Amino acid sequence: MVNFDDKRNFYRMLLNSEVQVTVIDDEINSEFVATCRDLSATGMAIEVSHPLEIGTQVKAKVESANSTVQSLDVTGKVVRVDEESDELYLIGVAIDDID
Repeated sequence: MVNFDDKRNFYRMLLNSEVQVTVIDDEINSEFVATCRDLSATGMAIEVSHPLEIGTQVKAKVESANSTVQSLDVTGKVVRVDEESDELYLIGVAIDDID
């Protein structure tokens, strides 16, 4: 469990939710499905099968499992890329805006 000793300003929620990601830096606005591993007020970590470049602008949408809670739509930029295995990358996204 993550606690305040993690030295973060906001707690992270551990998730394992599908997230729709759109790369808004390229001309075609590439879209793909990823897994959101964790989420805080200022960032999220997503698992993808291919790396993204640091600085890439993205939109991410996490659908709500409950119809009374609206989905989460954010825009942000890639600030970290860690290769976890041959076809698994952990991408850190700093959230710039929440819709």
